[in-house]
Amino acid sequence: MAPLKRFYPLISCSLIMFSVVAIVVGQFDPDPYLDPMNVTISEYAVADRGGVTEVAMVAMGLGSFVLLAALRAAGAPIRGLPERLLMVWSGALVVAAIIPTTPIGTDMTLTAEIHRWVSVAAFVSLPAAGALLVPRLAADERWKAVSRPVEWVALAGGLGLLAITYVALPGDRVMIGLVERGLLAAEVALLAVLAARLVRLQWVRATTATLAPIS
Repeated sequence: MAPLKRFYPLISCSLIMFSVVAIVVGQFDPDPYLDPMNVTISEYAVADRGGVTEVAMVAMGLGSFVLLAALRAAGAPIRGLPERLLMVWSGALVVAAIIPTTPIGTDMTLTAEIHRWVSVAAFVSLPAAGALLVPRLAADERWKAVSRPVEWVALAGGLGLLAITYVALPGDRVMIGLVERGLLAAEVALLAVLAARLVRLQWVRATTATLAPIS
């Protein structure tokens, strides 16, 4: 791996970690009437335009793009549909941050509709990519160790999709904020598992080999 590309896993981890912290910070009172249990992250963001929640979404998207580049450079078994789904996730997050939804209680606009469907694409694509990756990771000796964790978080993401579909439609949005945050946590966990494995492959083992005494 080229010298610069060796830093991709670390850059990705830093961006994803920053975005998680920023999303958490962004939940603290952008407007006092917003209840995180019943208000989506997008609705938080539009109530605090230009705030940390939008920055977090962009950082997550960029971190995911860097992670995808790192996976490619490391020869991870992602070619084909999993790779394209990861690209959809990454791009959709950036677009959703740039194109806002409408404030609570107002009519849906064209930009809000775009935001909604881009968000749907993001939430669906990552669990699907994880599910497709499981057999590929299990068949690759370097990635076999994370095939089961990826399977678990992909399953959690799939269950989260079912839950948010229910609460958004027949469930009348009851606890939609909590369900969405649970789904997002599962999807971030999937990214974290892949990123952590890359760091281990590219840095921990390389450092161990360098420090090992020459026989």
